[in-house]
Amino acid sequence: MNWYLKVLKQYADFIGRARRKEYWMFVLFNMIFSVIAMILDNVLGIAMEGIGYGPLYGIYLLAIILPSLAVAVRRLHDIGKSGWMILISLIPLIGGIWLLVLLVTDSNPGDNQYGPNPKEIAVN
Repeated sequence: MNWYLKVLKQYADFIGRARRKEYWMFVLFNMIFSVIAMILDNVLGIAMEGIGYGPLYGIYLLAIILPSLAVAVRRLHDIGKSGWMILISLIPLIGGIWLLVLLVTDSNPGDNQYGPNPKEIAVN
C-alpha cells in the first residue's frame, strides 16, 4: 500500500526514476481499487446497463489517470528510455507487448540521465 501512496504523492512528477516494485505494486492496488469501484457501482445500482460500471468507477479512473501516466514515465526512465516511449503502445498489438517488455525490464545499474538508481538509494 505504501507504494500506491508514494505514487499518489508524486501524482504529476514525471522526473526521476521508479523501480519495478513501485510500478507493479501501484498497478496491483490500482486494479484492486478499480474492481472495488465497479462492485460498488453494481451494489448501489448506479452501474450503466450493459457496461457493468458507473460513475464511481469513472471518477476513480479520471482521478488516477495522471498518476498512472507519471509512474509509467518514471518506470521508463529507470531503464534509460524517454517517457515518450509510452506512445509505442499506440501501435496495435506489437506496441502493447513491447511496452510490457520495457516495463518488466530490470533497472539500469548506477545513475543515468534521469537520476540515481532508486534500488541503490533504497539499500543505502
